Amino acid sequence: MRIRWRAVMAESTPYAGVANGEYHPPVPIQIPPLWAWPPRPVATVRWFIGSLLYPWVGLYLILSVVIWRWLLPSEESMATLRLGWILQIWIRNLALLTLVAGGLHLLLYRRRSQDRDFKFNGRWPVESRRFLWRSQVRDNMFWTLVSGGFFWTAYESLTHWAYASGLVGRPDWASNPAYVFLMATLGVVLWSTAHFWANHRLLHWRPLYRIAHQLHHRNVSPGPWSGISMHPLEHLIYFSVFLLWWVVPVHPVVILACGMYQGPGPAPSHSGFERVRLVRRWSVPAGDLFHQLHHRCFEVNYGNTTTPIDKVTGTWHDGTREMDERLKGRRRTEQVV
Repeated sequence: MRIRWRAVMAESTPYAGVANGEYHPPVPIQIPPLWAWPPRPVATVRWFIGSLLYPWVGLYLILSVVIWRWLLPSEESMATLRLGWILQIWIRNLALLTLVAGGLHLLLYRRRSQDRDFKFNGRWPVESRRFLWRSQVRDNMFWTLVSGGFFWTAYESLTHWAYASGLVGRPDWASNPAYVFLMATLGVVLWSTAHFWANHRLLHWRPLYRIAHQLHHRNVSPGPWSGISMHPLEHLIYFSVFLLWWVVPVHPVVILACGMYQGPGPAPSHSGFERVRLVRRWSVPAGDLFHQLHHRCFEVNYGNTTTPIDKVTGTWHDGTREMDERLKGRRRTEQVV
């Protein structure tokens, strides 16, 4: 009976991609109830807890609190730009990238612990001349750790220094627990996704695409290490998300949560698997079908579902074959397939 139900769903809302066996991602992709009108407060709270916080944003919040409490250099030391405390942040950031992206890669691609269950398509990382060392994984690791780790650390360190040195003031209300919680979760996500849409749209301008963004788009079938595998110029733009906190005063936990969301955050969403099975009957959300479709269809879904700007601009691909047919003219001829 369960198999028949899946088959009926697949026929009524056919997925535009290549599904594996009987697995079909649920489509059409919906806008979160946060943006519903008239408002749907109960649905919004459920979405906030069950879809936004759980599991990744909640995990990043916990890690941010732990780092702030025990691992962040003191305000006194960060008041002066010195290599010592910046190196501490750099090493920590590299460790976090390796833990999240490397852990997912080990589980899903090296051990193939769930084979192709919940996988968006049947492809595995490839060897090709278009990647460094002819290896998609090694190429992605290089750009993530070397360039991504550098720019994440640079922006985060400068932001901590701006507060610690007094260049940016931090009023007492910025440490209010309710404000910190909302800013470190919903605030970070809304700002990051809006910023991502804007910089991503800019990077699809043909000159910038050819100079920088095409490096990321070589990953037609992305994996965990593809998340922030980008050209240094793209990293410079991407991590400029930190600059908002030079204008809007926030607690260090918010700065750390922003880094978590921008740094290791894209690893699960680029994992290529809609869910990751941790134990036999327990799996957690991972891959982002919305962004997966961007890698496949190219000139659609520039942002994220949380901030549905693509719905307004007419570039929203909801994952159905009908929408795929409607938007197929937005693919570029130079897209690597």
